[in-house]
Amino acid sequence: MCGRTACTLAPDEVSRACSYRNRGGRRRQPRWRDGDADKYRPSYNKSPQSMSPVLVSQRHFDKSAPVDECVLASMRWGLIPGWFKENDPSKMQYSTSNCRSENILEKKSYKDPLLKGQRCVIMADGFYEWRRNGKEKQPFFIYFAQKKGPSQEKKEDQHDLMSPTCIKESSEMREFSSGLSEESEAPAEWTGWRLLTMAGVFDCWTPPGGGEPLYTYSVITVNASSNLQSIHDRMPAILDGEEEVGRWLDFGEVKSLDAIKLLQSKDILTFHPVSSFVNNSRNNSPECLRPMDLNSKKELKATASSKMMMSWLSSSSPSKRKEPDTNETKEEQEHNAKTQCKPVGRLQLWLQGANKKPRTK
Repeated sequence: MCGRTACTLAPDEVSRACSYRNRGGRRRQPRWRDGDADKYRPSYNKSPQSMSPVLVSQRHFDKSAPVDECVLASMRWGLIPGWFKENDPSKMQYSTSNCRSENILEKKSYKDPLLKGQRCVIMADGFYEWRRNGKEKQPFFIYFAQKKGPSQEKKEDQHDLMSPTCIKESSEMREFSSGLSEESEAPAEWTGWRLLTMAGVFDCWTPPGGGEPLYTYSVITVNASSNLQSIHDRMPAILDGEEEVGRWLDFGEVKSLDAIKLLQSKDILTFHPVSSFVNNSRNNSPECLRPMDLNSKKELKATASSKMMMSWLSSSSPSKRKEPDTNETKEEQEHNAKTQCKPVGRLQLWLQGANKKPRTK
């Protein structure tokens, strides 16, 4: 299953990280739907009912859009079927944060949007999963293994693979990878953290009494891959690479039954143990994903892959980032302020911006 994720990139960084090549071979950078970038908040600890960046075909919103054009949208985690009759989505009687691939054509909540082509890709740094050990549960952070270097070519040695907690790019390379200049014809290839691409379905619900439409999604899950079975028996359905992402989103060319074939267990993820600090969904800081040594319960000596995100976050420009999501209610925000952990060096600077005090509201 998948009940907690992290997505720490700012809206403009998410857009650059989602760049893709269209059918003509030209690299494109998806824009955000109008107003949706403001609905998304970066977070180290996202739980159901939070807003997440989701990649979809632009044709869902504009029938005249090119068939291969993608757009980013902020959608709420936990699918609310379009036919739901209550005025309050919180009155859903069952959880829809995950959808089992084996049953996707059996349950109306998921079958209807799937057959309508309402397929999406949920973007995240990675997801958390808990391994049961008697009465205790040990959390792990799971993500794509990262390759250092701007090209991230497959010919690189496996020892070059790196994770979220060391891409040390030069200032010149950081500037180059920041995206599209006025003179450029296409955005530069993203060289930062490779976001996890999870398959999902989405729906649009409008309150029966009228009001703003709400877009929501469910993460599709499959049996865990061999390297993750020791942690949990389920995992999100991962789309590996631009081709699989493109086929999943292309509901016009790729029919539902063919798209379902992409939902396979893939042994392509890496992971590291993290502190139980992440167990509380109110906790939202780099401590959530910092590698831990299970034997000593101390911070784990970083591997190449477990260094990358921490270095990436600490070296990127704070001025372009939004502050990570804090809980929406005033009561929870006050609680978070009281329990906020101590600063953690350069990562804290990433969150706060240079010479700024941390904000909790």
